[in-house]
Amino acid sequence: MNHLAHALLAAPDEDLMFGGLIADFLRGALDPALPSRVREGVRLHRAIDRTTDSHPEVAAARALFEPPLRRYAGVVLDLWFDHLLARDWHRYGRGSLDDISREVQRLLDDRQAHATPRSSGFLRYMKANDLPRAYGERAMMERVFVDLSQRIGRENPLGDALAQIAPREAAIQRHFDAFMPDLMAWAERERMALTTQR
Repeated sequence: MNHLAHALLAAPDEDLMFGGLIADFLRGALDPALPSRVREGVRLHRAIDRTTDSHPEVAAARALFEPPLRRYAGVVLDLWFDHLLARDWHRYGRGSLDDISREVQRLLDDRQAHATPRSSGFLRYMKANDLPRAYGERAMMERVFVDLSQRIGRENPLGDALAQIAPREAAIQRHFDAFMPDLMAWAERERMALTTQR
């Protein structure tokens, strides 16, 4: 899952949300200087990623792609699932998409003391492109895939991902619709377990 989904699944706890938002920019053991609840948010993010990657609906969606994009299918689906989530926010989210988008940007902005150079750069990218709200727009998704392709540097098929998604879009939607309620129920149980550990 990508940033919008991680924010939703960690909400309303701001520390868990912030940990979930910066987790992709952290590698290995967590810095003990991070607040303990933020570290829990990073761990929740990592557990969400493992649960997502092992879910049969996600595996079936990955299998829809042919080489060479299949190698990147996990990344493509992480981003596309955020598109589906943003587009259908009324089905899955709480409050408005604009509100959570502003909350994500505010959390990253207010907690710059715990930012990494990569997360600071991503915050600038989010603000410049009105993310995560704009994930619901196809034109924004095309730009995101092109930008990601360019950031990777080496030759890759990500810039053409939207064209590869198009003929598989209905099937991906079905897999997402079957998967997302499972993930939300699992994340709710994980969040509640973390809350009781306080």
